[in-house]
Amino acid sequence: MKIATYNVNGVNGRLPVLLRWLKESSPDIACLQELKAPQEKFPEAAIREAGYHAIWHGQKSWNGVAILSKSPDLKENRRGLPGDPEDLHSRYIEATFKGIVVGCLYLPNGNPYPGAKFEYKLKWFKRLSAHAKKLLKSDVPVVLAGDYNVMPTELDVYKPERWVNDALFRKEVRAAFKTLVGQGWTDALRKLHPDETIYTFWDYFRNAYARDAGLRIDHFLLSKHFDKRLVRAEVDRHVRGWEKTSDHAPVWIEIKEGKAASRKARMVASRKSPEVRKSERRAQ
Repeated sequence: MKIATYNVNGVNGRLPVLLRWLKESSPDIACLQELKAPQEKFPEAAIREAGYHAIWHGQKSWNGVAILSKSPDLKENRRGLPGDPEDLHSRYIEATFKGIVVGCLYLPNGNPYPGAKFEYKLKWFKRLSAHAKKLLKSDVPVVLAGDYNVMPTELDVYKPERWVNDALFRKEVRAAFKTLVGQGWTDALRKLHPDETIYTFWDYFRNAYARDAGLRIDHFLLSKHFDKRLVRAEVDRHVRGWEKTSDHAPVWIEIKEGKAASRKARMVASRKSPEVRKSERRAQ
């Protein structure tokens, strides 16, 4: 099974790039971030024509996350993180697919530091960690994929000395990521490429892609259930070089197929959040 994550940086404006990549890479599951489109403007018809079912959590101009699946066996669990009912940012969506819980996230950028946006980022990180801990306790296979907007170590950033006071590299943010991973998650790329310089993002400015002046900010965190099932973890770096492409490159993992959905996984899928139930009522 191939699972991917891709910050598309505008799902409608870069739809040709997304469709080209989906055809080339053919992931079974694709988590998308930065849709930058309201709920009603998501290009569902084009995605379906490309062979994918989709659930999405849109927002006008900013944010937005989606999960695409080749199979209709995709059951939405929740949209939005628990812990702050007044937070209207579309940054998290979660579903169950063939016994695996997939969380797609777009963690806040947090710049400028210091400031309200940085404080919001740390609070959002705490909410993510609290929810992630509950997912681990459910004892079902879980994948948390997306744009975390954090470079965990100096190996993950070009010229780290220039990023010391950036919200993506501040010590508080790296500490929050380390605490999250310390719950029992595996950083998939680092597990298979422990010492390599790997980037997933290159800025549009200063010829960053050609100079390979990049950052590793898109991550896969896996529960212990994948310790022996993870086969590959790679970055489709070449996609960043396409015309009118995102400043991120797609990241993907391959895992061995597991057993059929467990009773626990089915129970997790049945515990829909209030937001999902409201959406379903509106659709009826």
